[in-house]
Amino acid sequence: MKDYKKDIEELIQIVLKEGASDLHLSAMRRPTIRVSGELIPLVNKTELTPEDTMGLTLELLGEANKKIFLETKDVDFSYSSPNLVRFRGNAFYQKGFVGCALRVINTKIKTMEELNLPPILRDFTQKKQGFFLVVGPVGQGKSTTLAAMIDLINKERNAHILTIEDPVEYLFTGERSIIDQREVRFDTLTFDTAMRSMFREDINVAMIGEMRTKETISTAVTAAETGHLVFSTIHTNSASQTIDRIIDSFPGDQQGQIKAQLANTLLGIFSQRLIPRISGGLIPAYELLINNSASANLIREGRTNEVNVVIETGSEQGMIDMNHSLAELVRRGEIDSSVARTYSINPKALERLM
Repeated sequence: MKDYKKDIEELIQIVLKEGASDLHLSAMRRPTIRVSGELIPLVNKTELTPEDTMGLTLELLGEANKKIFLETKDVDFSYSSPNLVRFRGNAFYQKGFVGCALRVINTKIKTMEELNLPPILRDFTQKKQGFFLVVGPVGQGKSTTLAAMIDLINKERNAHILTIEDPVEYLFTGERSIIDQREVRFDTLTFDTAMRSMFREDINVAMIGEMRTKETISTAVTAAETGHLVFSTIHTNSASQTIDRIIDSFPGDQQGQIKAQLANTLLGIFSQRLIPRISGGLIPAYELLINNSASANLIREGRTNEVNVVIETGSEQGMIDMNHSLAELVRRGEIDSSVARTYSINPKALERLM
């Protein structure tokens, strides 16, 4: 009988040694890691059998998640290895076989400076109430950016901070703040039930792992209206697309209300991409919408197609256009111009800036 616990620890050591961000376990394939955005099969490891992927995955899950996985066929989970490395994982079935994807979560929460994030993000951590979103595709560092912002509040403010996550990713240690972290399925049944409860928990700041339903969005906006500072994420590509996604989550007869609420409570939307660096590793490029009177009017009137113009002309207020961010990275020699073009939504406009 194979010692899957030992196998997992060996794979984790490789992940750490190679500086990988992800580990993939798939039947009929060698274990594969992702380094600087590229997938690399571990050629010194044999192909995993269906029995191997099942055994490794069940070892990672633990008893509670194992039961959920076998019943539902997929599950999000977190895993902490004995050497204190944490992973966010998803176990799933494909073609009748078990697969698993693991994302490394750094135990040390990096500062915004260490993450090469713009200093203006600090301003949003000092607000007393409002709604701030970090958006982007999967795997672009949204959780890491939010963790840096939450930890800054923890270090600088006397606040009660609540996180609601599925699963809990970064583990915070309370400093000036009290931090409570609730994991869906283990500490609360759903995002929605936890969010309704937070109104009775005397919180100042809430970090919601992801805006998944209109109920979650509605509760988050209401919390921002009633004196709370709320942070969250959505899998969208830009600020304008994020606003559309939020509004379109509601039926037509409720869209007028959510537009008005969003216009009044939104602080900003930060969209980011992790770009391969010339020197190796990844560096963020980003877009920042700061909700001013012009953008609030566009949200109320449903003219979200004009939000990009507000961003492009709002640099004096601290707004950041994605193409300007990419062009600046090219000028600094951080990324190649051809790589910048592949990450630009408007490559022709980017050419003019470079």
